[in-house]
Formats: sequence, C-alpha cells, structure tokens
Amino acid sequence: MTVPGPVSLPHLAEGLRARIPGVTELVSCTRLSGGASQETYRVVTGGPAGERRFAMRRSLGGVAQSVMPGHPGLRVEARLMTVARAAGVPEPEVLWVFDPEDGLGEGFVMEWLDGETLGKRIVAADELAEVRPRLAYQCGEILARVHAIDVDADFGSALARLTPEAFLDQTYARYRSFDAPQPMIDYTARWLRERLERMPPPERLALVHNDFRNGNLMVGAKGVVAVLDWELAHVGDPMRDLGWICTNSWRFGRSDLPVGGFGAYEDLFAGYESVSGSPVDRERVHYWEVFGSFWWAVGCLEMANAFRTGIDRSIERAAIGRRSSECQIDCVNLIIPGPVHQLEPTTAHSSSDMPRAAELLEAASRYLREEVMTTTAGRTAFLARVTANALDIVARENTLGPAHREIERRQLAALLARDGEADELRRELADGLRSGAMPLDRPGLADYLRDSVVRQVAIDQPGYGGLRSALRQSGHSATPAKVPSSASPKQRR
Repeated sequence: MTVPGPVSLPHLAEGLRARIPGVTELVSCTRLSGGASQETYRVVTGGPAGERRFAMRRSLGGVAQSVMPGHPGLRVEARLMTVARAAGVPEPEVLWVFDPEDGLGEGFVMEWLDGETLGKRIVAADELAEVRPRLAYQCGEILARVHAIDVDADFGSALARLTPEAFLDQTYARYRSFDAPQPMIDYTARWLRERLERMPPPERLALVHNDFRNGNLMVGAKGVVAVLDWELAHVGDPMRDLGWICTNSWRFGRSDLPVGGFGAYEDLFAGYESVSGSPVDRERVHYWEVFGSFWWAVGCLEMANAFRTGIDRSIERAAIGRRSSECQIDCVNLIIPGPVHQLEPTTAHSSSDMPRAAELLEAASRYLREEVMTTTAGRTAFLARVTANALDIVARENTLGPAHREIERRQLAALLARDGEADELRRELADGLRSGAMPLDRPGLADYLRDSVVRQVAIDQPGYGGLRSALRQSGHSATPAKVPSSASPKQRR
C-alpha cells in the first residue's frame, strides 16, 4: 500500500523502465505550477535515443481523494482520454496507468505535448493571434465529438449520471453543508430552479467533460493541441459543456469575447452544429452559463472548506475560496443587472503605529513579488504569487471591510424590517431564500445583492472583469474606489 506523500522516485524510475520502451533512467521529476485538485509533473528520462519528456498526473499525495464529489478516479480519467483520442479529440497518448503494486498512488504517465495552457496567455499572446479567431469554432467541433462517444459501451457504470435537477441539488447541498450563508448563491439557486421547471428536459444525456474551458486546453499555432483534466466527467446534459466554456471566470479579462475570452457564441455553436448535425439550444446554454458561475462560486467555497477542515492546508486552497465573490458578481450581471454603489474613499488616519499593519502587509507582498518570484521558478514562484495576492486581500479587508459590513448591515435591516448584526441578518435572508419565504422580486432585494457583492469583489479582486462590467453598467469608472487603511469604522459611516 502506498504511503501518502511525495512521489517515490525509485518506484517511478523502475516503472518507467518497465513500461516505456527505450527508457533506461529517470533524469528528473518536477511538479508544475497550478493543479489545485491534482498533481501534475514534468518527467524527464534518459535512454539510447537521448532525453525524453513525459507528463505525469497524480492524485494529491498519491491518495485517491477529491474535494469535488463525483470524481471518477484517475484510472477512469486515463480511459476517458484514450477513448476521446480514438474519437478524434486532441489528446496525449496515455502510456502507463499506475497499479497499486507500483507504489506511486493513483495516477498515470502520458505523452508530453508542447503548447500553451495558461488562459491569460491564450487570450493575449502575440504568437497565438493568428489562431485565436478559429478557436471557438474548433472548440465546438471538439465538444460535438466528445458528446458523440458511446458512454454505455466504453464506460458502463464507471461515470456518474446527473440530470440537470440532480446536478443543481448536489451543488446546492454541498454549499449549504459549509454553513457559510452567501445570499447571492441562494438567490441564484432559486433562479436556476425556477428556470429548470419551465424548460423541457434535455433531448439526451451524453458524456460531459464538465471542465472544458480556457485553462484546461493546450493551444498551439494550429489550434487546440489537447483537452486536459477529465477529472469531473459525467453523463449529463451536453449543453453544460457549451455553457461552461462561456462562463466569465474563464475569459481572463476579455468579457467582450464570451467563449474562453477568444471567440463568439455563434462561432462555438456553428462548430458544434457542423459536427453534431443538431441545432444548439441557446436558452439551455444560457442556463448552463449562469449555472457555471453558481457552480464555481460553490466550488471556490469548497476549496476554502478543504483548507479549513484540514483536507488540504495549502495557501492555494485557501486563496481560491475568495474567488467565490467573482462568480457571484457574474451571476449578478447575468440575472439581476442594475445600478451599484461603491464605497466612498476617505483619507482619515486612526493609527500612529510605525509601521502600520497595512504597511507591513505591503512590504511582505512586495518581497514575495520582487524577491521570491524573480529568483524562483515553477510551483514555488506560483505559490509566492498566490501568497502575495492573499496578503493584498487581507490589506483590502482591513481598509474596506468594516465600512462594507456596516453598509450591508443597514441594507439588510431595511430589507428585513428589523435591526441586528450583519452576520445574523445575512443568515436570516439566506434562510428566507432557501425556504421560499423571501420572494425573488422583493423590493430592495436585488439592490442589496448587487451592492453587497460589488463591495465584496472590491475586497477580494478589484481587477476582476465582472466587477468592471457591473461598474460600467452603473456609469462608474472601471476601478472601484478604495478606503485607505487608516480610516476607522466610525469615520466611514
């Protein structure tokens, strides 16, 4: 039995020599940046033909465990990639799937492919400028091929089956288990439920990748090189995949190009229809786009819950939790757009500490960015950036948080017609939305949700594109106002 922990290099070297012809030695095994739910490594080997590179994918610590329910396991994921490759989906060749006796935990080794996987570079890199206009159409073609795979013949009962209703119920139940009320999530769940009741069921259930998006695609000069990360695949409504790639979280600042930040809806749909021969249900895609922001809002909280409960104590896990507000502002923009209000800046000082807490946070963040990130590479540099971003959130929480909570308390008190603390009133509103006692069209509800989410995103990620969109709709500048660290709660009222 494998002991959870780092990769056993002797076991890896032995397995590579036995399973892959031409490999005689393991030169290096380097964990790559990213990968909040699984580990990814670059493996370099030696042999008569010289050095060769492979990619290795492994569960965290080698243990078959995931904070996202429904994970089919890496053995099934390897099978998914193999079947998809045979169906014309661009995929690396899987070369070795680990067995228990290999001593490496759950995972597999696959062909190394070259291409860009960073979403920000895919939407902006000069070397991809020529191919970007074709990517949305190509993604449509690829998804149609994925959805045509015969899941019964290839996977039997290995994949979970999720109707739209079951998927919504599952996601909402996970959120409620955290005991961290977020009224915009509850509002969106009600909206999704009501839309489902009015829509006909999907024409068929099919293989759904469930994480097909910019950031899980490898792109080269000729287009998509590989579709990555099948860890959340299931059998469900195929329109889920089309809605997910259009979710704003994966546009990387290019809100004007809804498909992954590189293309238009109509190009995606045209590519899909050219292969599937069936028209795309636009209303259902919109539903799944809203669901995508709802689902990822819950997923981010789930990452934070994994940190809080000790499943994974990494800074990456903790920091992702604060991305939930980004998804919530996307839900605002999609289903209750309207005017929003920013916090007013102030220049008052309340602390004579030398240095102030905010200055210490700034110094620590600058050290990580200017010293650690510039002298390291790979996962260390990546985690240094994540940590610096987390320190920036704490700094903004200190400067904007007290004013935000006081304004929220007043709005909630007016909405619920009673006084109380912000946390208490927020919980009461969430309970009312869950039970149906709070109508979705209650006067003042949408205003409260818009304003509270906008203020939270201004703390968590003031540069997020969804926040800029919300501010533009209200005629504000694209940059939210900030309250300096020295302002006291009393002076902000």
